[in-house]
Amino acid sequence: MEWEAPAIVLDARPYGEGDAIAAVMTEAQGVHRGLARGGSSRAKAAIWQAGNLVQVRWVARLADQLGSFTGELVHPTVALAMDDALALAALSAACAVAEGALPERAPHPRVFDGLLSLAARATTPDLAAQIRWEAVLLADLGYGLDLSACAVTGDTEDLAFVSPKSGRAVSAAGAGSWAARMLRLPRFLLDGGPGTPPDWRDGLRLTGHFLERDAFGHHHRPLPAARIALYHRVCDLAEEPRPHA
Repeated sequence: MEWEAPAIVLDARPYGEGDAIAAVMTEAQGVHRGLARGGSSRAKAAIWQAGNLVQVRWVARLADQLGSFTGELVHPTVALAMDDALALAALSAACAVAEGALPERAPHPRVFDGLLSLAARATTPDLAAQIRWEAVLLADLGYGLDLSACAVTGDTEDLAFVSPKSGRAVSAAGAGSWAARMLRLPRFLLDGGPGTPPDWRDGLRLTGHFLERDAFGHHHRPLPAARIALYHRVCDLAEEPRPHA
């Protein structure tokens, strides 16, 4: 059994004497793990950094085995983003979310395409695009947000919140006295704009709530540390206290 494809490295953990267990994502294979021989050695560790684009070949005797990877670096995303702390935080968070939330060996082409786009422009991170990508990932897993109309009034205007229970949008009028219990809905999730640091904070809090409750919570896993760290960094940009993501 074997396949070869362009892949985004999601994670690589040392294993044995210089090897690594790597997780990559491809368009057709989804998240896939394998043994990267020499993957934690000085010569090859740079290839298997989370966020890099690599040409990967996977080989195994049987389809259900771990198998082994060989990889050739195509785009050194991590090295290019190394001097920008926000860029590295955003890249690490995206890879950690994909690696932890997606089922193994199940294709999610929309999620892959979005992650590929984020990695390609990692040196100029687009937090609004990354939050929209998280919403796509939630939708692909069956936990999509419904931002089409107010869950209370049916109105399509003045949508300002999202119900933390149903994931449906709520207008300012519909929220009423319950507004303090709602999640803020940043405008860029409706109009595709770039947003501002306070908007990114609200967006990360919104998608983070459903990632933590549904995508990770249903598997009894916590939200990845890299995703929480990104939220905290954006809170600092927004000059706000740091409530839990």
